[in-house]
Amino acid sequence: MERDQGGGSDYGRDLERELGDEPAPAWRDSPPDILSPIDPNAPVSGHVAPRPASSSAPAAPEHDWEAASGMIFPAFRPVGTAGLRVEEIDQARLLAEVAKSHAQPIVDEGPCGLAVVYALHAGAYDVIVNGDHLLSWNVGPEEIQDAAMRNLEAWAAGAAWIEEASGDRRLLSSDTGDGWDASRILVAGAREHLADQLGRDGRVLVGLPDQHLLVAGTLRPDDPDFATLFADFIVEQSGGADMPIDRRVFELVDGRLVEFAG
Repeated sequence: MERDQGGGSDYGRDLERELGDEPAPAWRDSPPDILSPIDPNAPVSGHVAPRPASSSAPAAPEHDWEAASGMIFPAFRPVGTAGLRVEEIDQARLLAEVAKSHAQPIVDEGPCGLAVVYALHAGAYDVIVNGDHLLSWNVGPEEIQDAAMRNLEAWAAGAAWIEEASGDRRLLSSDTGDGWDASRILVAGAREHLADQLGRDGRVLVGLPDQHLLVAGTLRPDDPDFATLFADFIVEQSGGADMPIDRRVFELVDGRLVEFAG
């Protein structure tokens, strides 16, 4: 390195130049006392001292029904999803085979052939309920169904709808990102809201392309092209979805979800 104006060395380290803008280094003037007590609160390799667990393993939702019942929701899956069918569950048989694994998801029958699974909402991810959960919770499928629908209805009561309009065309959608938007159509209040808002001027078309999206629009008698545009939109959304559900167009008829017949 070049000699500086103050006569610094032109070889080796120049501490004034390298550390001039830094606090003065804390040089040791004696060796460390290796026999001194270790501070239990001191960080070690970037880690902090261990903290007691906030809850015990037996009280975790995977094991405790009381904890799980407040965070379980129904969620759609595509037609043909394999699993342990609700109507075929034999709890006595499950108990007799308790030593075996029952890791298949519990699958219920939804509208228009859609599959319904039950998910424990664990924040960043969801745990799909399976036969082992039934054994651990010691509850029947009916209790899981009832708890999941109660939670979905409570969530839907506070979840916003998004309204879009282009001329006489109107769309209502649920796209909160919470994961229950498509299954919101299972809630009677949601179907009534769509029928009330969109059904006055025509038929109510519904799309469930993605787990995170429910979209509905009005098919007016003087706008037959809307059905084609709506169907194309559903296919497009389903094709780009992380959790695709169905590419079909559905319709609300007398409060029920049926497949759109054109």
